[in-house]
Amino acid sequence: MSNFSKSNVMKNQVDVKVILVTRRTRLEELVAQYNTEAQAKFVIESRGGDFEDYRIEYQNYVEAVRQVEETLKSAARVQRMDRQFLPNFIFGPQDIVVVVGQDGLVANTLKYLNGQPVIGINPDPSRFDGVLLPFQVKDVSLIFNDVVGNKYKHKQISMAKAVLNDGQVLLAVNDLFIGPRYQTSARYEIEIDGKKEVQSSSGIIISTGLGSTGWLKSIVAGAMGVSGKNEQVDASFSWGASQLKFAVREPFPSQNTGTDLVYGKISGQEEMTVSSLMPSNGVIFSDGMVDDYLEFNSGVCAKLNLAKEVGVIVV
Repeated sequence: MSNFSKSNVMKNQVDVKVILVTRRTRLEELVAQYNTEAQAKFVIESRGGDFEDYRIEYQNYVEAVRQVEETLKSAARVQRMDRQFLPNFIFGPQDIVVVVGQDGLVANTLKYLNGQPVIGINPDPSRFDGVLLPFQVKDVSLIFNDVVGNKYKHKQISMAKAVLNDGQVLLAVNDLFIGPRYQTSARYEIEIDGKKEVQSSSGIIISTGLGSTGWLKSIVAGAMGVSGKNEQVDASFSWGASQLKFAVREPFPSQNTGTDLVYGKISGQEEMTVSSLMPSNGVIFSDGMVDDYLEFNSGVCAKLNLAKEVGVIVV
């Protein structure tokens, strides 16, 4: 039986539509790869892994999703959506989005929205930190009531946008990566604030406030370590800030390439332009989704700036 008290759930809210976003667990990914659970178990244990941990994670997640879905269905129309279908799904402006999963699933969902409130549910607090998952399964009834009644608190999440000269657009909640698909050097021309420079590097990161404590932070920390400086440089900034920050990874100085424009801000209406000088294997992807990329080869020009779209996290 569900652990929820349904007495607190609003009834007859048939006009309310909830999109319940889920994702496959590690166990389900393994079974998809190795065809059966028995074969997946053999592979993991033959490598010294603990397959039981995969089972426990799966069971906890499935039960959490079941309970959340059961409660929501008593109050609204619920459509369950696996992460893989997000890019092709059209969200309605009045939809309420409930995400059960890890932080990455919340971030990945946000970039397909434009202001719809997102309720992040941590299905397993002992396993996941949940920076973007402020609620547990037991909280669903109360927080859903607050959202339906428009009595909820929220944080705005600024997003980054890449617009190519062929019209393609890519949004990012954490960060955009521009560079080589494989472990090679990228060649491009970067332009910002009236300054231009041809560069050779392992890529550029354009980070939002939400992503500034992740990949961007590691790049800055690495640069400080290489330079031998002991001071800590705080590259982080607020989730809803009207700015982005960019950092160039491993810039290489030569007769034809420079290293002056390797770190900075993209503020407000400002934009940064990056033009590809790579005949092949150039890519742009967002939020670590390497397989969901735009080609960035010779002749392609990308304009990077703050997106008009914003994410809304219920807190």
